[in-house]
Amino acid sequence: MTSSRTWTTRPEAPGDAAAIHAINAAAFPTAAEADLVDALRADRDAWIPGLSLVAQAPDGTLVAHALLTRCHVAGRPALALAPCAVLPEYQGQGAGSAAVTAALDAARTAGERLVLVLGHADYYPRFGFVPASRWGIRAPFEVPDEAMMALVLDAVGPVPSGVIQYSSPFGS
Repeated sequence: MTSSRTWTTRPEAPGDAAAIHAINAAAFPTAAEADLVDALRADRDAWIPGLSLVAQAPDGTLVAHALLTRCHVAGRPALALAPCAVLPEYQGQGAGSAAVTAALDAARTAGERLVLVLGHADYYPRFGFVPASRWGIRAPFEVPDEAMMALVLDAVGPVPSGVIQYSSPFGS
């Protein structure tokens, strides 16, 4: 189900951490993703101000979250899109897509070149993601080829290839 509702998106603001934790905790079977967001926020090498985006309902309630943090491919900077979460009662209404689109727009504006995501092959292509193997990019662990995806935001120059080096909170 999709909705014609227009979601307001914005960067994470001071004081949003608890609501973002709650969104991620509600959207996933365990609190692991919510805890990951908190760990990434505390990691100076991973966290990039302005690349944690939220979508809010008309009443101001935060309902969705998309996070981009620093990773590397062959020593070159890239971004990891993870986690992305929507409160269950708002899923399927476009809030998640709004948060992801806002995050990707913020990354593009910041001059970032490459975004990687390990996710559902039927969801992320709508944003332009394609299998990362197209550029010789691979995860540091076994994953289905169609689940490890990349989006080149700026095609100037070669896209790095090799194994993704995630920040330490990802545990890889």
